Amino acid sequence: MGLHFHRNPDGTTTGRNEANGFTVTHADEEEVKRQLYEDAGWEYTPPPPPVPPGFHRFSLVHDEFRASGFEDERYAGLRARPPEGCVPVDWGCFALECERPGKTLMDAVAGTVADIRREHGLVMNSLGVEKPQEWFDADDKNGYAAKIVAHLVLMAADRARLLGYGRKDVVRLLDATGIE
Repeated sequence: MGLHFHRNPDGTTTGRNEANGFTVTHADEEEVKRQLYEDAGWEYTPPPPPVPPGFHRFSLVHDEFRASGFEDERYAGLRARPPEGCVPVDWGCFALECERPGKTLMDAVAGTVADIRREHGLVMNSLGVEKPQEWFDADDKNGYAAKIVAHLVLMAADRARLLGYGRKDVVRLLDATGIE
């Protein structure tokens, strides 16, 4: 069974339950999600309240190919002294749920990753995004699309390191795209 969501040009959101064809369109994206979850027989959990201005909510994950769980010894210091605004969580791997300050979401993520690397010697390499190709809000610099970008950059940096590429190699590739 699959639930699919689409933002329409008029600002409404349409959701469809592929299993039975149930379709709903509404101005409130969360209402669409609630109705689809109800139709599918799934529990719906509303989103948390918005963060204060200048803060961003995100998760950071230490995602490795080698199996290591939340209780791994490498995370002891980070479990005991997480960055301010972050809470350690067990997602079957080590993760932090954070509400941190930053001019943008990318600033908040970058600052948190740098703090963790400096204080604990650990590079968080994911935002825990499961399907990065599925995004809605390409117009919102601090929304879900920004989480996808941060996730992919962290993942790419980590994978490049595993392959033996360095910072200069990654920066050269970014520079070659011409982004300013």
